[in-house]
Amino acid sequence: MPTVALHTLGCRLNQAETAIIANSLKKQGFEIVEFGQKADLTIINTCTVTEQADSKCRQAVRQSLRKNPDSFVAVVGCYAQMAVETISQIEGVDLIMGNEHKMRLGEYLSDALEKNGQPLIVHTGKISKQPFVIESTGLYDTHTRANLKIQDGCNFVCSFCIIATARGPARSREFDDLVKEAEELAGMGFKEIVLTGVNIGTYRFEDRNFIDVLKRLERIDGLQRIRISSIEPTTVTAELLDYIADSEKICRHLHIPLQSADDKILESMRRKHTFADFEQIVDYAIKKMPDIGLGTDIMVGYPGEDDEQFVNTKKRVADLPLAYFHVFTYSDRKGTTSFKLKPKVPPQIKKLRTRIMIEMGKRKKIAFYQSFIGKTAPVLFEQEFEGYWEGFTDNYMRVKVASKRDLKNQILTVRLTEIQDDKIKGELA
Repeated sequence: MPTVALHTLGCRLNQAETAIIANSLKKQGFEIVEFGQKADLTIINTCTVTEQADSKCRQAVRQSLRKNPDSFVAVVGCYAQMAVETISQIEGVDLIMGNEHKMRLGEYLSDALEKNGQPLIVHTGKISKQPFVIESTGLYDTHTRANLKIQDGCNFVCSFCIIATARGPARSREFDDLVKEAEELAGMGFKEIVLTGVNIGTYRFEDRNFIDVLKRLERIDGLQRIRISSIEPTTVTAELLDYIADSEKICRHLHIPLQSADDKILESMRRKHTFADFEQIVDYAIKKMPDIGLGTDIMVGYPGEDDEQFVNTKKRVADLPLAYFHVFTYSDRKGTTSFKLKPKVPPQIKKLRTRIMIEMGKRKKIAFYQSFIGKTAPVLFEQEFEGYWEGFTDNYMRVKVASKRDLKNQILTVRLTEIQDDKIKGELA
């Protein structure tokens, strides 16, 4: 039986795709082994969101080749879509496959997986915008939550983002196909499914939209939680928030990228919302669901961001009832509009602003956690670590409980007692 090792770089969507590729190869007769072990086939599913991500991809390829020089190496995904020539110059790479073809990777592998010295390139510059089908279910041997890819690509084309180029135009998965995988995942014992895509709120297939997806998935027996991954502000409607508030299965957790709280910066970023739009969404969400966990993305150091604009963002974000936020330091990305924008913010200032926002984010998270101390909450337990079982509440608080029982993949009520580091310690109720 030939062996295959898979490695994922980047986002949750990449993780979902790697899981699907793994399962399709398993059905072809491959044995899955850990990345870094000796394998006949090595697949690296790549990211290209930043120059640093590109660098990590090249490092992963070279690291794999050093440990496994005889392995047939396939580099697939976003970096493979954008940097065919660069990857083809790395000695030992045997297959380069862009995003249009990577989900059918198994069709391009010969039985012998022969290394021919020159990589086979399976790539198209123009990615289809047609609805798609994924004829496999994701393989998640070590997780309790499963990712479900429902959408790909984006038509928004923000000034700093290369993903619209790497992933292509927005397109949605055929409705019955995504339902079929969700049912199979629930049948395998997964209690929570995380909906993934590039811009999932834009889901459209025939006459069905994103809320129709939620409605249908709620009817699946055995599925207890449906979690929405990152979703753009312009697709978070009052109708969606009302539906989440009334649902018994959809998690009270939304990650809604803001990027900047200064309207001039948002306009330059080509974001489709103002700060007031975002604030209105947050206020309505909190009104409907006081216990909701709201997260966001904040980018600092965008070209032209002066001290006043940064302070504007800092003050406005400080006043928002957010549970947490991720901070990203702007970095130039060739092929994006912002690459040519000036003036650039000096590195030392970007570093300072990043540190300031990260510290604020930590305080926000602690304050959110603190508001639940003394209360109870259901937790889906995922893994055991140093005598504690850890998992997440539906509003995305990480909880740990001391227990000698095997709690994996169980949803149990926990009394939340104290904050330890970035987690809440609790007791089974």
